[in-house]
Amino acid sequence: MTGDPVLVGQVIDTPTAQEFTRLALEKVSEHDLGDIAALLTDKSAFFVAIFGPDTIDNLDEGAAMASLKYVFSTRRRAEVILTTLTVDGYRRAVRGLLYAEMSPGERLEVFSELIDGVGRGLAEGTGRDLGSEILHFTDPDRYWLWTRWVWNPSTGTGALPLVVMEEIDLDGGTVAETYRRVGLACAFLNDVGEAAGFRTKGYGVFGTDVFLASVYGVYMYTTLRMRMTQEFNRIVPELADLVQRLLGVNRTPPIAEVA
Repeated sequence: MTGDPVLVGQVIDTPTAQEFTRLALEKVSEHDLGDIAALLTDKSAFFVAIFGPDTIDNLDEGAAMASLKYVFSTRRRAEVILTTLTVDGYRRAVRGLLYAEMSPGERLEVFSELIDGVGRGLAEGTGRDLGSEILHFTDPDRYWLWTRWVWNPSTGTGALPLVVMEEIDLDGGTVAETYRRVGLACAFLNDVGEAAGFRTKGYGVFGTDVFLASVYGVYMYTTLRMRMTQEFNRIVPELADLVQRLLGVNRTPPIAEVA
């Protein structure tokens, strides 16, 4: 990682990351963050069970729908995606995403274009979000999370740029290259978080996921306080609930509970 020409020198802004942790812990307890990380282990177990090399060909409509409802960006458009692609088309797309003989970024790029081609109310970047989550939660030690709230190259916003050094360029110009850069930055963050104590302990990379969601939640609260009325702020979810929503685990799809 340290030899990559894009990410050289100090990558993580550790003092800022620690400050975000302090601000988050003013709104949510370490115990609650640990509970959220535990929910991510359950989510991952479900994805591994239905998308494994020996099980993906048996993916049925219930499991496919549950996987879409387990992702923040696709929960409300799950029926549209599955109706348009069909279960068989979705199964083929996920198989290609996970097992085609291309780099992870290239696989994500192909998958993203397919999902975004569904149209019909899908927000920009939905395909990246879904593909990244499938990769990450099927093999969390190999693939990192890249959703719009982690890093949105269209707006330059997200949790990751808030905790990396300003000179770090996350935008690679293509989905494939940007995914590689985001993955490297997240790997640095995961390593530093273990030593600096701002990663939720005991949950590996899922602790890093929770940290990033907490950072984005704190950022949202700060932005809303500056821009919105006090009445509007009252309807914004508590941080613990917001973190769960971003990570797709605020409501477990019924089939995932028994899988």
